[in-house]
Amino acid sequence: MRLPQKALSHGLTSCLSCHQLVRLPASGSCTCPRCGGRVHGRIEGSLMLTWALAITGALLLLPANILPVMTVIYLGSGEPSTIISGVMQLYNAGLWGIALVVFVASIAVPAMKLMGLFLLLIQVQLRLPLLPLQSMRLYRVVSGIGRWSLLDLFMISILVALVDMGVIAQVVAGPGSTAFATVVVVTMLAARSFDPRLIWDVYDQRCFDNENPGAGNE
Repeated sequence: MRLPQKALSHGLTSCLSCHQLVRLPASGSCTCPRCGGRVHGRIEGSLMLTWALAITGALLLLPANILPVMTVIYLGSGEPSTIISGVMQLYNAGLWGIALVVFVASIAVPAMKLMGLFLLLIQVQLRLPLLPLQSMRLYRVVSGIGRWSLLDLFMISILVALVDMGVIAQVVAGPGSTAFATVVVVTMLAARSFDPRLIWDVYDQRCFDNENPGAGNE
């Protein structure tokens, strides 16, 4: 049994931006004639770069949740608040809906995105028996939910800009907000650097190996 025929084996590939089918030159990369985006067979160093960015995001997730995100100073006094303590304060104040939004956007979404990235990376490298369609759905979810983590940063930036009444009231952003912003940006770059076409390459190779168990020893 042969490996399934691919457009790449015939010098063709699709643009990741507009999905235009483009014939690759001998150099292996070119510009899409329709949208002007860079077209290449596979993203060079995709796995290594995605691993590096995902691990960086996982390491920064700890200080993002431990360090204070902001400090609300009212009449000269105030205590720094972390993301978790802010969620608990909102919950205890009866603002369950806002607490749920903050929890999902600031804690659940980054954690789920990192777990999804790690699962995709492990699947490609270890050839886990997952269906490509399931992996592609996971990749689309990972790519789409990352932007919602910016809700917390928008809220902090608005509060810092609006609540500035001198000695009466003031909101000061903390180091946790910087770490959290870095996590959001790094995970978005990690999802961008992962080449989803590798999922199908691994699937086709695994099917070929299952049909021809002795082919790799020849």
